[in-house]
Amino acid sequence: MINKIVTDIVELEEIYGKPAPASILKEVNYIHPLYRPFIESSPFVSLATVGPEGMDVSPRGDQAGFIHIEDEKTLLLPDRRGNNRIDSLRNILHDNRVALLFLIPGIGETLRVNGRAEIVIDPEMLERFAYRNILPCSVLRITVGAVFFQCSRAILRSKLWDVSTQIERSNLPGVGSMLKEISKGDFDGADYDEKLTQRLKDSLY
Repeated sequence: MINKIVTDIVELEEIYGKPAPASILKEVNYIHPLYRPFIESSPFVSLATVGPEGMDVSPRGDQAGFIHIEDEKTLLLPDRRGNNRIDSLRNILHDNRVALLFLIPGIGETLRVNGRAEIVIDPEMLERFAYRNILPCSVLRITVGAVFFQCSRAILRSKLWDVSTQIERSNLPGVGSMLKEISKGDFDGADYDEKLTQRLKDSLY
C-alpha cells in the first residue's frame, strides 16, 4: 500500500481551504466575559503539556467552577490527589506551555485555552482551594495566551452526552485485570478490583 503523505503547509492549506471567518474571529488573548461562564460551569478539563519525553494529556475534574478565574489573563487550577506520576507537572518544569479543553455535560460547544503555567505552593494559595480541610498539593497558575470556543460537531458526532450510547463498565477490561496482564501475573488484579470502589471513595481528595 502506498500512502500519500502531506509534508508541505501549502499543500495542506490547499486540501482544507481557508478557515471560516468565525473561526478566526472567535479567538482572543484574554478571558472574554462571554467565555467566563464556560469555565465557571465546567466540571472537567483536559490538560495538555509537553516535555522531554514527549506530550501528555491529563484529565482534571471537580465540582463546576473548580478552576478559578483570577482575572482576564489568569486561571488557577488546583492539583488534587492523584497517582503521583505527576507527568503534567514534570513537563511544566521543562516547558511551561499548556493547553486546556473545557467540557460541560450536555453542552456541545467546548472552550479551548492556551497559555503558560507555573506551579504554586504558597500556603495561602493552597488554602483557597481547601475542600473538607484537605489542601491540593499545588496550584497551577496559568497565564492565558489564547481563548476560543470549539463548535459542537465533535460532540454531536460522538453522541458524547447521549445516554443511549453509554455502555456497561463490565463490557471493558477491569483495571485490576489489565494490571495483572501487563505485569504477567505479578500483580494481584482481583484484590485490586475488589477494593477499588472503596479506595476511590476514600482517596478522592
